[in-house]
Parts: sequence; C-alpha cells; structure tokens
Amino acid sequence: MLDFLREEKISPEIIRGIEDFRRINGMSDNTAAEEIKRPKHLYYSREVWEQAAAALLCGENIMLEGSKATGKNVLAENLAAAFGRPVQNVSFHINTDSTYMIGTDTFKDGEVRFRPGPVYICAEEGGFCILDEINMARNEALAVLHSILDFRRTVHIPGYRDFTVNPASRFIATMNYGYAGTRELNEALASRFVIIRMPEISEDNLKRLIAGEFPQLKRRYVEDFSGLFKDISKKSLSGEITSASVDLRGLLDAIRLITAGLPVYSALDMGITNKTFDQYEQTLIRDIISSRISASATREAMFDSRRSSDAPQ
Repeated sequence: MLDFLREEKISPEIIRGIEDFRRINGMSDNTAAEEIKRPKHLYYSREVWEQAAAALLCGENIMLEGSKATGKNVLAENLAAAFGRPVQNVSFHINTDSTYMIGTDTFKDGEVRFRPGPVYICAEEGGFCILDEINMARNEALAVLHSILDFRRTVHIPGYRDFTVNPASRFIATMNYGYAGTRELNEALASRFVIIRMPEISEDNLKRLIAGEFPQLKRRYVEDFSGLFKDISKKSLSGEITSASVDLRGLLDAIRLITAGLPVYSALDMGITNKTFDQYEQTLIRDIISSRISASATREAMFDSRRSSDAPQ
C-alpha cells in the first residue's frame, strides 16, 4: 500500500508518518504484508488520501460523508491497509444497540461469559473500526460511543471494569443522506469526528479503477464503461432517473460477469439496469447503455487475452 501511495504522489511527510505509526505500533512492513490483506479495490484521490491520513496520524476519528458510489468504504479499507491495522466492521441499522457494538453476556460451559462486540475488539486490539452508515442507527443507541471517541478514550461496560482504548485504535464512520432509514446525526456525536466530504469519482480516476480491476480490458472499453457510468450519473443528477442505477459496484460486477461469458447486455441489466424496478426508467437506462456499448460487443472483442490469462474461460 505504501508503494501505491508513493505512486499517487501522496506527501512524503504523510508517508513517513504512516511508516512511523506502523513501526511504533508493532506493524513492520514485513508483518503488515503477512497479516493485513490488500484491499480489493484501490481508492484514487490524492487530496482525500492526504486529508484522511493526516487526520488519523493526529489521532482523530474521521467521518466520510458523501453520496452513493463515492468510495467511502473503499477508502476506509484502504486506510486500514496503509496503516497496517486489522479491521472491525459495524453495519448500522434501526435496531442496532450498544450490546451489538460493545458486547454482551452469554452463557457458555456452565458459566456467564462476556462476548465482545466489534467496537470492543477494535478498542482493545488497536484496530480500525468502520462504522458503516452510522446515521441509520438511533441516536440513543450511539451514546455508548461518546466516551470511546472523545478525549476520555474509555470503554465503559456496566458490571465490568472500564479500560482505555488502545492508542493505535481509530474509528472511521461513513454516512450519506437520502436513503430510507437515514436520519440527522446528533451534534454531540458528530463533534467527535473530523468530517471529510467525499467527492464524486472523476472520470480519469474511474478509468484507472476499471483498468486496475480488469487489466485485460481494452482501453476503448475502459473509456466506454467509465463514460457509461458518468452518463447515468448525469441523468440522475438532472432528475431524469433515480440514483438506484448509479451503482459503481454494479458496474464492476457487470464487467466481471462479462468475463465469465455472460452476454454484455444481460450482464449490464443484472449489474445496473435492474437496480431500479421502474420499467420506464429501465428503458431509459438501456438507451444510455446502447449509446455507449454496441449490442454486438462480445467478451472476445472487449478483452485482450494476450495481456492476462486470468479471465474465466
């Protein structure tokens, strides 16, 4: 990951800070390579990388706020890999409560034992905890995080001793507005994070993402697929279609299905078009697809077999 940051021309001072963090917290380059998995996707944006890494080096918790398909979770996983830390995930929903996050008593082998939750494990072991869609939980359920995230850095569990959060632990929250079930975030909780507004992925970075994910995909089609995603995004921003089909994961899934031999339009229907259930909107999206991708396109035409032997046969 550090080589990737150098390629992205991230500030040398920030990279040195990350190297120091890994060394101080017992994660040398060799150990990190063995224990920390490289993320599936890479996040491309020098400015956002520097903002997030600088905040984490200063001991801050960060909140990534942005619309759909801006790479919030991708960046969070990239940061954990760059800093050489294990990851705990909390996916919030309306019924999330403190016992899910911190832990609860269970009965095992004839005795009561404490079963730790992901926030407890992160705080104890010095990992990075991704608090996904944090504004989907009730504010009263999130109050348990206050003492963990502020200057006290303390985990409080009724009936058990308090303990101090590991100095290497960091908490990365993600959120966006507009989904069903999201709500205004409590100011007391928001004040415990520094907030990064996630920009929409640029077309150049989208091309890099697609080319990196599918190195055998011919450049013409890298441009066509990135243009397709941008066209759908523009239609959504103008209000002509909903945001349901503005799905970067779906686009990558569709390309992956094409490598497996599925017809191009069928794969794009599964990954993008069918994300909306409105038939009129589906027709509009298919029109956008046909303006970018030929109906006669095939896997053999799209992929250069000489550049990779990894494509499924």
